[in-house]
Amino acid sequence: MEALPLVYEKPKTSYSKPRRDRGEWVAEHLRTGVFIGRYVPGQRLVEADLTAELGVSRNLLRETFRQLSAEGLIEIIPNRGALVRRLSIVEAMELFTIRMELESLAARLAAQNCADRQARGQFEKEIGEIWSDEQRASTTEYIAENQRFHTAMFRASGNHQLNKLNNQLQLSLIMAQIMPSLTLDVINISLCEHRKIAEAILSGDVERADQTSRAHLARARDMVESMPPETFRRVDQQS
Repeated sequence: MEALPLVYEKPKTSYSKPRRDRGEWVAEHLRTGVFIGRYVPGQRLVEADLTAELGVSRNLLRETFRQLSAEGLIEIIPNRGALVRRLSIVEAMELFTIRMELESLAARLAAQNCADRQARGQFEKEIGEIWSDEQRASTTEYIAENQRFHTAMFRASGNHQLNKLNNQLQLSLIMAQIMPSLTLDVINISLCEHRKIAEAILSGDVERADQTSRAHLARARDMVESMPPETFRRVDQQS
């Protein structure tokens, strides 16, 4: 089964924002673009195209490139410019190992924290869409839903430092590289796993929250590991 279509909208520019705000707006546009597959791993980000599309100066765009390079989202290569970073299989597996431990911790803490009525209500509100049986219209739509679910789980943990670590783990790069494998069947499996994690958290079952979270990440890790080698950056390539 082929992957669902990608859907994205052209960004709306705003010229009235201060330079710092405009810089963050451009950075967020590029982060989101990578996340939804508008900019794919290994793709060169052409300055002339982006300055025309976003209505910003070349200097501001280059500042943003440097910021995103420091975050590990893009890489700046002499004589080639800025490219969306493409992970090697080793890097992807290392990130999955870290994510599995952090996500299982977040799930356990969320299961404990949801004994608080307010925390539980907020979590239920933020993950409400996972219970819908409607077919997801596009890969992009599901990737955004997936992000919202995992973000809600980390937020429900009540641990602010853990939530910050989650934001630094380049989930967008992993998702960008597995996007071609997101068939409807894969999406449905992922949805079922999200529901099992949510049920464990909402029931306050710490052990089951840990187990279901680990199983979810393990399946995703195994899927990525089985992808063709050309999906990933060669280890001998510049990173």
